[in-house]
Amino acid sequence: MFIETLYNIFISNWPMFLRGALVTLEISIISTILGTLLGLFIGIIRTIPQPEKGMKKGFLKFINWILSVYIEVFRGTPMIVQAMVIYFGVAQTFAIDMNKIFAAILIVTINTGAYMAEIVRGGILSIDKGQYEAAQSIGMSHFQTMMNVVLPQVVRNILPATGNEFVINIKDTSVLNVISVSELFFATKSVAGVNFMYMETYLVTAMIYLVLTFSITRILRFVEKKMDGPENYNLTGNQMQVLKPEDQVRLQGKGGK
Repeated sequence: MFIETLYNIFISNWPMFLRGALVTLEISIISTILGTLLGLFIGIIRTIPQPEKGMKKGFLKFINWILSVYIEVFRGTPMIVQAMVIYFGVAQTFAIDMNKIFAAILIVTINTGAYMAEIVRGGILSIDKGQYEAAQSIGMSHFQTMMNVVLPQVVRNILPATGNEFVINIKDTSVLNVISVSELFFATKSVAGVNFMYMETYLVTAMIYLVLTFSITRILRFVEKKMDGPENYNLTGNQMQVLKPEDQVRLQGKGGK
């Protein structure tokens, strides 16, 4: 039976599939975290208010131009091409043989940072300007405003997009087989090259990818709900008291009397 064949392929080769899946998760998790931090840093820089004149204005424009080029290049080219250029380009230009896992993390981080930079910039710009003005009115600098007022809201707002980027990275690590990184797709090629059952082997791998992405998506949605907090709450002074629906009806009834 076809299902039995898939089962036998998985059982006989599960150590290779497991090692490949662990490498895929390792690269994806580290690269998503580093790429998000890189995106936050770039997003903050790109939203710094422009000085009216002087050297600071010219310097900030130059930095923004460099960051814009970086974002456009890495968002406008495929990761598989970026992997080839970075890994083999460094080896040929500087005679440096990079560790393949390090190269993979570097490639995915830089790619993720380019996408997250625009996501963060959009999140920062979505914050009401009144909050900036209120922070400035009590003497906060731009950096203090970002760290204490804006970024806590931005991090929550971009969490779904960050989760999507994580899921994309899990799938996109498959292109790293071109530089011989032993991730899940590379392991699948090795298994299929031995048993010559290409369709069945790649179908097993597709199911493994599906399990990984589905699990990560559910975990991230759980985290989002936890960060959202209760839907109904009542603020009294500096305390937040969660109210049950029946309590809300009772209080509304008292307020109407």
